[in-house]
Amino acid sequence: MTAPNRATLWGRVLVDELAKSGLEAVCIAPGSRSTPLTVAFAEHPAVDVYSHLDERSAAYFALGRARRTGEPTALVCTSGTAAANFHPAVMEADQARVPLLVLTADRPPELRDSGANQTVDQVKLYGDAVRWYAELPEPEPDERKVRSLRTTAARALSETTGVRPGPVHLNCPFRKPLEPIEVPDDVPDSFAESTAGAGRDGPFVQIADGTRTLDDAEHRSLLRALETADRPLVVAGPADPGALSTLEPAAVTELADRLGAPVLADPLSGLRFGPHVGCGDADEEPAKSDASRSIYGGYDAYVSALPHPDVVLRFGASPTSKPLSHWLRDADARQFLIDPAGAWREATFTATDLLAADPGAVVDGLLEALADGDAESADAHPRATTADGWRDRFDAAERRHWAVRDEAVTADALEEAPFEGAVLSSVFSNAPDPATVFVSNSMPIRDADRFGRPRSADLTVLANRGASGIDGISSTALGAGSATDDPLVLVTGDLAFYHDSNGLLAVDRCDVDATIVLLDNDGGGIFHKLPIESFNPPFTDQFKTPHGLEFDDLAAFYDLEFESVETAEFDAAYRRSLERAGTQILAVEFDSAESHRRREVLEQRVDDAVASVLDDSS
Repeated sequence: MTAPNRATLWGRVLVDELAKSGLEAVCIAPGSRSTPLTVAFAEHPAVDVYSHLDERSAAYFALGRARRTGEPTALVCTSGTAAANFHPAVMEADQARVPLLVLTADRPPELRDSGANQTVDQVKLYGDAVRWYAELPEPEPDERKVRSLRTTAARALSETTGVRPGPVHLNCPFRKPLEPIEVPDDVPDSFAESTAGAGRDGPFVQIADGTRTLDDAEHRSLLRALETADRPLVVAGPADPGALSTLEPAAVTELADRLGAPVLADPLSGLRFGPHVGCGDADEEPAKSDASRSIYGGYDAYVSALPHPDVVLRFGASPTSKPLSHWLRDADARQFLIDPAGAWREATFTATDLLAADPGAVVDGLLEALADGDAESADAHPRATTADGWRDRFDAAERRHWAVRDEAVTADALEEAPFEGAVLSSVFSNAPDPATVFVSNSMPIRDADRFGRPRSADLTVLANRGASGIDGISSTALGAGSATDDPLVLVTGDLAFYHDSNGLLAVDRCDVDATIVLLDNDGGGIFHKLPIESFNPPFTDQFKTPHGLEFDDLAAFYDLEFESVETAEFDAAYRRSLERAGTQILAVEFDSAESHRRREVLEQRVDDAVASVLDDSS
């Protein structure tokens, strides 16, 4: 590899090795000190480059793309505060196990602690939030140093998708000249023919990741616990990103059907939507088909009215639903947490067993044990029902729950009492097949949990539930949309939309179209759910924080289509947007206090209806 100077050589070698190791995309924010990296990425034909003016938006865009694909996306910025603006997205990537490779350009080491302009301490800037940190050596056409650079690049990319995927930070110091200016004798011509300069055919270091599995005896022991349970249950929390999630929905539902275990599927689990989901009318038995009847989505509203399980198999992160978490907390049950990294993702600390194994491998092992007849009660398969009509109760509660919900979200009902949950119901029931649906934190994700009815459509539902902030929502959604040709739907609250307004520039710069559903309740509506609502002041000014912003002006600023929609008319407007090219913002206004009161009335109706049907079935 040739180069006019050593800084350019460093950038080219690093990018060449990352591309050979499988990196396909990078998000770059402009800056001077990062010039060698920016130019090298711009010149490389195998890496897609997304240019962003704002570092925070760039980082969240990269986060969204990596979350959707499960493959690492790289980030590049200049030195100084630019690197600090990556930090919120790095924190989310850490908590949510999203693979990111963060490349921060830096001044030469001797300028640190000198008062030199735009020089801050970037060494281990992100602390324990990254899986691995390395400071690259200063550029030099030295065989050993360049072999080290290539090896470090391969290792760094591999670490992002390791046993516990997440962000990796490489700090990259450069001296001037930073541009590809010819510096005589800086890089010998012979260096291009060396092993370090040319690299190898493929990655410089081939890295193979293993899979953590249980042995046969452990599979049999787990299966015995599930088979002998009177009330077995599967709980699927938010899944790891994209390709990193090894659970096959059809395998999970086959296992659940064999065991007579309901599957309580979080909207972010990858199990609530898809062809494995059986379909049926709310007031009727689910349709008989090859699809499973084991998937349940309405549990947030009714699970506390059901008996506790006695054995629980849990996948993914902690569920979005607080009622479900509390129900599991209070259960005198054996609870198996399956986690590939052996990490603890259960904040109530009531689980009994942590199995450090790949979830997909565990399910496959259980199915193999069933097929081989190794379990003590192998002759009992398949088990359609369990003690006390366990799954029948879930069926009855689920059907009644959705019947009441469906009645509440009709156009006639919404004319009298609009509330945000009706919009989420429409988003999921009318989303294209396939589609990517990104849901903001605060109330939208909670409404998605309660109103996102299981469907056989191929919906990829995403959210930033690692650190659960409202920053970077639009950017993350647009990054996810950049990774697929599927239609993109973003559901966001007004504060989150305002918070990441810079990210809307990516619609044009990164060529991503979306239907943006803006739930505008003029401030922090979620705080109406908390006791602080009764203390006013300071509730309105310090918690609700009404802003009075008109978002049509913001849409015009970014040349986006904007439509103000009444709740009862949302279905039609949403379908129109999905059929059109370009990006549309559908803004639906609510009075947050009245909407919350409406939720409370509806939840009481659901409670009463479910209690009635459960009494009839007992």
